[in-house]
Amino acid sequence: MHDTIRPPIPGTMSGVVLTGFGGYDRLVWRDDLPVPMPGAGEVLVRVGAAGLNNTDINTRIGWYSKAVAADTATGAETGFADAQDDGWSGAPFTFPRIQGADAAGVIVATGPGVPDARIGARVLVEPVFPGADGTSRYFGSECDGGFARYAVVPSAQAHAIDCALGDAELASFPCAYSAALNMLTRAGQGPGMRVLVTGASGGVGSAAVQLAHARGAQVWALAAADKATAVMALGADRVVARDADLIAAFGENSADVVIDVAGGAQFGALLRVLRPGGAYAVAGAIAGPIVELDLRTLYLKDLGLHGCTVLGPGVFAELVGHIEAGRIRPLIAATYRLRDIARAQEDFLTKRHVGKIVLTHGGPD
Repeated sequence: MHDTIRPPIPGTMSGVVLTGFGGYDRLVWRDDLPVPMPGAGEVLVRVGAAGLNNTDINTRIGWYSKAVAADTATGAETGFADAQDDGWSGAPFTFPRIQGADAAGVIVATGPGVPDARIGARVLVEPVFPGADGTSRYFGSECDGGFARYAVVPSAQAHAIDCALGDAELASFPCAYSAALNMLTRAGQGPGMRVLVTGASGGVGSAAVQLAHARGAQVWALAAADKATAVMALGADRVVARDADLIAAFGENSADVVIDVAGGAQFGALLRVLRPGGAYAVAGAIAGPIVELDLRTLYLKDLGLHGCTVLGPGVFAELVGHIEAGRIRPLIAATYRLRDIARAQEDFLTKRHVGKIVLTHGGPD
């Protein structure tokens, strides 16, 4: 049983605040942020570690604005001057904002309607919070996230987890692995299927390789040549260069499922590689959001196209089960102190890493 004695909670906390769209100077470290208090149905989580994602950088630079058509690398350093305030959900993005979609920590307080017995539970935060009206809030986007010492989370999205992994290891899972598992689920991936994964050395891509392998798929992966060995070690049966001629490499009508986080110029070839009746699932577009679609390929092959953001029922619970059973493993490329977030993002943008970059507080409050 968990100790339900409420630990003392300070009035202020440290964290990083995003003050507007732009460069690294928009990320401001503060020691005087007010600690939020949980409302009805919510819990307060003391964050042990938080993972870094493309979403954090895309938001900082304003890439989710429909006024921006370039790939993410174009504005990664300074942001996009023409970005508007329309966020990924279409709702206006407001500042200041504590980002951070990935978080692992411990529940230290509960709001009305949540049992005190939850205090002391070690948790992973499910990063998309569904609303009763059909809308959703993204942790660290429409509400404050994990780049601070404390964060408020709906109790239902604070999943208890029982394993020996450390906070930094656990923080590598929520966003990337739930996004990957959601895509595999939406695409109907089953044992024996041939699954092609783009961006296979990144956070979501490497998660998709592990999860597809754990779920019995034959995994083909696209990654840079110098990362092929690492991606094979995750469970890929074959790794091909990310800029390869996909038709020459795999042949038309050869894959059952495509898991895509890249978009860009390879989009048409990915659909050609899919077999008739196959499924394409996407949750990112780092190589470019504007693609060419030949509708004849779509309807003559009876393809299913799935845009994936909000997690399906049971997806995160399944992910927790995979973690607790040891069927997937954390893949951490580097850890940084949270106050060094700008350096961490610079490292992230080199794309030389395999797996996740994780931020920690590096000491007590």
